Amino acid sequence: MRILHTMLRVGDLERSIRFYTGVLGMRLLRRSDVPSQKYTLAFVGYGDEAQSAVLELTYNYGVAGYDPGTAFGHVAVEVDDAAAACAAVKARGGNVTREAGPVKGGTTVIAFVQDPDGYKIELIERKTARRD
Repeated sequence: MRILHTMLRVGDLERSIRFYTGVLGMRLLRRSDVPSQKYTLAFVGYGDEAQSAVLELTYNYGVAGYDPGTAFGHVAVEVDDAAAACAAVKARGGNVTREAGPVKGGTTVIAFVQDPDGYKIELIERKTARRD
C-alpha cells in the first residue's frame, strides 16, 4: 500500500494552481472537469503519480471558499534549506506564517506557509542539508 493523494477543496482553482505551481514549484500533472457533477479536479505534485503522493485540488462549482476545520493540520514538504525556501515563497508572492527555525522541543528546522484557501504547508528542512 502507499498514499496516492491528499484532496483539498479550493475556492478558486486557477488561483490554487498558480500557488502550488508558481510559489511551491509543483507541476500540474492532470486536470479533469466533470460538468454533470459540477466539479473540476487538478492534480499537482513534485513527481509522477505512479511514484509520488500528490495533491488533488477540488473545485466545486459555485463554492468560493471553505473553512479548513480543526481536524486538518497541514501538508508537509521536504526542502533542502527552509530559510531559502521561505525567501523563495515570499519572492513569488506567497505567505510565510512561521519563519524557518527549530521545531519546539527539537532540532528539526521547519517553517510554515499558507495557501490561498488557508491550508498550512509545513516546510521541513532535510537533515543532511542543515547548517549547524
